[in-house]
Amino acid sequence: MSTGHRRLEPGKLVVASHNKGKIREINALVEPFGFEVVSAADLGLPEPEETGTTFEANAELKAVASAEASGYPALADDSGLVVDALDGDPGIYSARWAGEAKDFAMAMRNVEEALANADAHTPEQRTARFVAVLCLAWPDGHREFFRGEVEGRMVWPPRGDHGFGYDPAFLPDGFEKTFGEMTADEKHGWAQGEDNPLSHRARAFKLFADACLSE
Repeated sequence: MSTGHRRLEPGKLVVASHNKGKIREINALVEPFGFEVVSAADLGLPEPEETGTTFEANAELKAVASAEASGYPALADDSGLVVDALDGDPGIYSARWAGEAKDFAMAMRNVEEALANADAHTPEQRTARFVAVLCLAWPDGHREFFRGEVEGRMVWPPRGDHGFGYDPAFLPDGFEKTFGEMTADEKHGWAQGEDNPLSHRARAFKLFADACLSE
């Protein structure tokens, strides 16, 4: 595996995902840089089994599979919700808590029930963070990783219908709106030119952009 940062030249870039919400967010971040964005789903590529035990490992599995199958650079995201009172769960299994139907209303209820079982009721007991790891893989085997995190706490009941996944149940530190109540511009921040992005994915993306997209 190569080391060091490599500039990514504008052209075709595969977003190694079948998750429509995640594809939409990554597209919004990448397209202003002049890339022709296609998803693994658009190309009919199969979803690799996520057998890794870390966000980095699973992001790498997805990015490498798409890069090798398509012949183009591929950007994959593995992300999840890490809840302190649940010993880091659901973590890398965040999507699995939603079941095969990807029912995140159920997943949020599952988290809330687990917090109740852990006797975690006060804000101080309900701390959590969103984690996103981006892996950029080239067909020749070069790959790079970028990790972003945002701290906050879990709220109940969920609030808002923006975003996706666990967004309506997550209140980032220093804000009165959950991610589910924020517009995409509010949630990502840096995509609109701010130096300090808010969301975990935007923070990871800023590191990626600074390393691979800057002159």
